[in-house]
Formats: sequence, C-alpha cells, structure tokens
Amino acid sequence: MSRRASKTTIPSDDLPPINRRGLRVPHNKVSLVQGHTRPTKAAYFNRELSWLSFNRRVLEQARNPEVPLLERVKFLAIVCSNLDEFFEIRVAGLIQQVAAGSTKSGIDGLGPREQLRRIHSVVASLVDDQYRTWHDDLVPALAAEGISFKSADELTPHELIWVQQYFEEQVFPVLTPLGLDQSHPFPQLGNKTLNVIVSLDDPETAEEERQAALLPVPRILPRLVRVESKGEDGDTYVFLSEIIKLCADSFFPGFRVNGAHAFRVTRNSDLYIDEEEAENLLKTIEEELRNLRRGAAVRLEIEEGVSEGIFSTLCEHLELSHEYVFRLNGPLNLLRLMSVTEINRPDLKYPDFVPVPSAVIPTDTSPFKVIRERDVLLHHPYDSFTPVVDFVAAAAHDPDVLSMKQTLYRTSGDSPIVRALIEASRNGKQVTALVELKARFDEANNIEWARQLEEAGVLVVYGLVGHKTHCKCSLVVRREGEKLRRYAHLGTGNYNPKTARLYTDLSLFTSREDLTEDVANTFNTLTGFSREPEFERLLVAPFNLHARMIELIDVETANAAASKPARIMAKMNSLVDKATIDHLYTASQAGVKIDLIVRGICCLVPGVPGLSENIRVRSIVGRYLEHARVFYFQNADAEPHIYAGSADWMPRNFFRRIEVVFPIDDEAARNWIIEELFAAELRDTTNARELHSNGAYNPEVLPEGESAFSVQNYFIKAANLRRERQAHFPES
Repeated sequence: MSRRASKTTIPSDDLPPINRRGLRVPHNKVSLVQGHTRPTKAAYFNRELSWLSFNRRVLEQARNPEVPLLERVKFLAIVCSNLDEFFEIRVAGLIQQVAAGSTKSGIDGLGPREQLRRIHSVVASLVDDQYRTWHDDLVPALAAEGISFKSADELTPHELIWVQQYFEEQVFPVLTPLGLDQSHPFPQLGNKTLNVIVSLDDPETAEEERQAALLPVPRILPRLVRVESKGEDGDTYVFLSEIIKLCADSFFPGFRVNGAHAFRVTRNSDLYIDEEEAENLLKTIEEELRNLRRGAAVRLEIEEGVSEGIFSTLCEHLELSHEYVFRLNGPLNLLRLMSVTEINRPDLKYPDFVPVPSAVIPTDTSPFKVIRERDVLLHHPYDSFTPVVDFVAAAAHDPDVLSMKQTLYRTSGDSPIVRALIEASRNGKQVTALVELKARFDEANNIEWARQLEEAGVLVVYGLVGHKTHCKCSLVVRREGEKLRRYAHLGTGNYNPKTARLYTDLSLFTSREDLTEDVANTFNTLTGFSREPEFERLLVAPFNLHARMIELIDVETANAAASKPARIMAKMNSLVDKATIDHLYTASQAGVKIDLIVRGICCLVPGVPGLSENIRVRSIVGRYLEHARVFYFQNADAEPHIYAGSADWMPRNFFRRIEVVFPIDDEAARNWIIEELFAAELRDTTNARELHSNGAYNPEVLPEGESAFSVQNYFIKAANLRRERQAHFPES
C-alpha cells in the first residue's frame, strides 16, 4: 500500500523573510514524503496584489490591437468596475482592520497597513496606465472610426450651441447647487455618484474671497451624451461632467467661477449582518442596503487641477487621508463607456456568435425522457442555456411533476427561471426556492424575487445561518408509473440566461439515483436541520468538500512517491486556501505534474526549485469570462476522478458557503473534459498568460512558424460546426 504524505505542524512565529514583491522566501526544509522535502514555510503571493494583477490582465485586453476596438473599450470599462468593487469590499475591509488596530497578517505575512501601502502603489500605476490607454490608444482609434469624444473646449460652434441648449433643457432643471459654508453643512454624498465642486469668487468684494459649492448629479441623468452634429458624419460624445462644468456659472449668478472639477466618492459597501440576531433577514438586509449609502469613504477620485484648498476641504469632510485620493487625467468612471459599446458597429466588435441549440435535448422533446436515459453535459456559452430554462419550465407544466427545488444566487432581472417557479406553484406543485439574499451587489434584486415567490406560494428559504448559498442546483421530483423519480441539474454558473452568454460554464443533467439522492439531501440540509449530513457522491461545502479535495491531492502525492502515474489538472477562478496550496506543494515535491488554470487570484507560487517546480499556473482572459470550476485527478492506473462545481479553492468556498461539486460519470463527458476542455485550455497562446515565480504573468513565446491558438475561438468554431451538422442532418 502506498504511503501518503504525513502532515507537519509549523510554529506560527517561524516566519521566513519577505521580499519586496510580498513573497515569502523559503528556508529550513523538513522531510514530508520519503525522499522529498519542502520548505517549513512555503512562498505565497498576497491575495489583494494577485487580484490587482488579474485586473491588469483585463487592461491588457483593452490595449491589445488584435482585439476589436469597441471590445477594447468594454475591457477598459470592466477595469473601472472591478476597481470599484475592490475598494468597496477589499480595501474597505483592510481600512477597518487598521482602524481597529489589527496587525494580523495573511498567509503571505503582510499586515493590513503594509497591504494598503502596496495596494496604493499598484493601483496608482494601474490607473495611470488605464487613462494612458484611453487617451493615447482608444480615443484616437475611435476618432479614426468616426466616434469622437470631446472636451468642452474642443466643441465646434454648432456643437457648443447644441450642448448649451441640452444643458438648459435637460440638466439645469434637475440639479440643485449646494453652498459650502457655516450655514450649509457638507452633504452626504452617495456611493460612486457624480459630483462637481465649483470654486467661486464674489467680484464685488475688495479681497479675493474663495467660496465653494457642490453640484450633486442624480443617477437618472445619462453620464455620456451624444451630440447632434449638423451635417457631419460619425458620432460625437461628451461626458455630462464636461457639460456641467461648462455651464456651471448658470447656478451662481453674480459670482465668478474660478474652476469646476468632477469627483466621486467610493464607500464601504460590505453588509454587516448578525444573522443569529436578525429576526427577519429580508428586512434586516433591506435596512443595511439603505445604510450602505452612508458607508465610510474609502476612495476619492477627482479630476486633476483642483486647488489645494478645495482638495483639503473634500478630504476633511470625507475624513479621508490623502493616500486614498486619486487625481485622474480624464473623465471619471470609465464604466460609463459601456453604453458606447452598444452602438451598431459590428465591424468594431467580435463576430456575432449565437449559442448552439442542444441536439441531445431539443426544445420539442421532453427533457425528462432524454435525461432518464443518459447524463447530459453542456458547455456554455457555446451550448445554449435554453435547455436549463426549459428543464425548469417543463417541470412547471408537467402534470406528473410533484415538487421542485431550486437555488438562486444571481439571476436576470426578467428571470424565466423565477417565472417558471411561480407558475409551478400556481399549478399546485410544491416549490422551494433557496434565495441567497447576500449575493453581493444583487441583494436588492434577490429581495424583490423573494417577495414575488412568496406571494405566489413558493416556500422561500435563505439557507444556513452564517453561510452563503452559492451552489447551483435544481431538483425535480416526478411520478412515473408507481414510482417517483428525481431529476437534477447541477452547474458551475448562475441561473442567469444573460450571463450564460458571457461566462464559460458547465451544466450537468442527471437522473442517477446516487447523485439525485445527494442533491435531495443537500436541499433538506439547507431547509431543515442536519448537524452532520452524509453525501455518497457529491462534495458539499462546508461538510466534506475541503477534506475530499485534500485527500485527492494526497492520493496523487502517494502515487508519485510510489513511482505510479500522477497528474492533477484544475480549473477555477481563484486559488487562496493555504492548506490546499501546501498540499499541492507537497505533491509537486513528490513529482506530481500539476497544471492549474486560475483566471483570477492565485496565492500559490509556481516554478520554485525545491518547492513547486512541477506546478504550472496560467490565466485566460478573453472574450468570455472563464467561470467553470473543473478538477481532474489521474488516480494512477484506476479510473480518474473528475469533478465540476461551484467552488473555487478559497477558504470562503470551503468553509463559509454552501457549495456543490459533482462527479462526472458519463464516459463521453469524461473524455471530452480530458481531451477537449483541458487539452485546449492548456494549448491557448492567444489569451493565456503564464504565472512565474516572480509574480509576473507572461504570454508564451510561440515557436517559429507556429500559429497562435485561442481556446475560445476553438470552441466557437466547434460549436458552429455542430450547428452546420444539425442543419444538414437534423435527425443525427
């Protein structure tokens, strides 16, 4: 029998030095597996800095001339959106730790204060590059295509007249100027709202007397305005902030405007809820959502050129130190550029791709008939998400369906899934919905869905106290003759038809009794009481997922130590969990070949001699958001273990969320994952970047004469070939 790696306890104060990249430098090795060693303290990348590195890879797409122009604009907008959430949640949390006097460090050894210092340096560089990309690359390229962005002083006389009229008719009646003096207290500014601060002089006073006023801009006004250009081809846009600054003197008759600058404040947006004390979770979260508008300021973005007096006034009233201020060389909130990407210019976008309808579960066939005979695995967005919607809708109308159970984490605003659940309840079926009210930034939507579901008679449950329900499960119980049969859908992505066209995910339909019984057990655990639920096939966090993943890694370690074949391939969004990383390091030391495809955060350091030289990490950032979590363990000469599911390898997924990771049993699906999914993703040389031990993500250097390979283009071509075959051979 092969021997697994023994565990070694490391004293918490035995910390190796930290280099300037935030990387622990290994020393003092101890034996873990016979013939193999690893450092007593492994090297880890900082979580927050690793996330910022991911956002830089998104920015690389905006700078890439091979990407269609309007798609580059979209990537630039995504960078802005990502940074907003980063400050609202991650930076806000670190600021709170510093304020509380916490010096506790993460697995990389950096305390909160040092993390904030490094974050500021990295973000400052990222923001500079972001605006340099906008001004130097995108604005000229867009202008060459007839799409112009102008400041107020660049407008033609005709455009200037049009803009002033637009201001008088659409903007002036809506805005309210707020003076800043002893009789006018500083107002409460909303999170990420546009504001303009105006510096004023009274020309009738002998001395120059600087005064300031605010112009808060309501969200209802469009931030990007298309200017009607007389007799000119192309489109001209001007940011609303430019229009307001141009016409600011209209609000202050008799005063001289010395300057006007747009700014916005980012606030702490994390929810603070004690679920055990909250009698009504829904009402408590509603109240917290209202409180978020008054969260502590964590970032100030303001246009360059503002006077020091105005700058100090803002920082003082916001109680914000200067290191959390970013002076921007350009328009605030580049996320507003997203509206431009919707214009009808197909020549500046990715070629249209429509997901392929499933030939296995056609829309005119009962999904239950197909799933009863075989498992079905779909790959979104290349395979249409319609079968998932149809599965729930068919159950809602099928007179033989007795009950339905459904998790809802994030869904679309006009969710066909929710509509089907409501209809099912009205049709007399017992319907249970596990709605996660704390799905970040979707809380308000989910509250509304919960209310509508409850009004229709659906049993709405909010899951386990202290744990987010993040798993993606749907269960249908159907009467077939004298027996009841369960059908399940298990996924890696949300029940959202809109994001299913943008995210790469997997869907599994099954009626296997061992799997559907575990799915039923999962729902019963979430809706009822169970201290130690048991699962035969599913890996369910926080119960057995972490332990089983560690065990699977250790089996590969033991196999390698016994000179048996050993291989791990894993695809996920983030890798943060220290125990998992340490066991991967041990596996590498034993000789296990490990390929990790980690889109975002990765705290594991690959390629370190004596530690992780057998581990390769790559990130793929492209047209679609790589979102599926898939895991392969070779298992020597036996059948490989192949899983997919909702969980990343992070402490929150292992211990603070309800996650479901399911086995792939169907032989065709298993072969596809090994020979197509992993093989293609490990071949990508277009959008893939390989992580090196110094923290850099570098593209692979193509051998001379070899063409670049894009995994996403590969699956698009494969999907289009399936579409053509279906058109020519509809019965196949």
